[in-house]
Amino acid sequence: MEKQSHALIRDTALAYARAQTQSLPGKVSIQIENIDARTALPACTPLEAFQSGNSPLLGKTSIGVRCNGNPGWSIFVQATIRVSATLLVANHPLLQNKVLNANDFSLRDGELGQPGILTDPAQAVGKMPRFGIGAGQVLREDMLRAPFVVIQGKTTEVRVNSAGISVRTSGEALNNAAEGQAVQVRMPSGQVVSGMATAAGDVEVRP
Repeated sequence: MEKQSHALIRDTALAYARAQTQSLPGKVSIQIENIDARTALPACTPLEAFQSGNSPLLGKTSIGVRCNGNPGWSIFVQATIRVSATLLVANHPLLQNKVLNANDFSLRDGELGQPGILTDPAQAVGKMPRFGIGAGQVLREDMLRAPFVVIQGKTTEVRVNSAGISVRTSGEALNNAAEGQAVQVRMPSGQVVSGMATAAGDVEVRP
């Protein structure tokens, strides 16, 4: 039996890792570990690399390589993927729901340890922390949200569009909403309508 080249397996895993990480910001370093010399697999071509689950290819991970021939086989190759990038770090404690500006954070060289880490100031300016963030913390996408344009308990304008006719009225917002989010409004009659918050801070209702 002709044995599968371990080098070709590692090259297949490396090519896959490069393709999957090419869109990441910063400099990517990929190390594919050697395969146990005792592992003997039938030669196969072509080989196909794959990923198990939805775990990100960052840090210590594994990449699958399989043969779809007959007999088929699969093997997982250990890999270490490091991404050096410029990260956004909080300059001081950031208060929940306070709009961020460029003075609230600085750029520092570091390593991406997980997906969603912010690397561009434009990703944070104008956003609000979902919760308090301590000084020196690296900012992540899931820490921030867009500012609310509709505020719960406040009077908001409601635009009802139907059959090409637009009717404007007002009501009380029943929840906070950022642009594009759903919001419920209680009308003066007591009726509750549902619509979408717009950038202007009003609510658009479509039938």
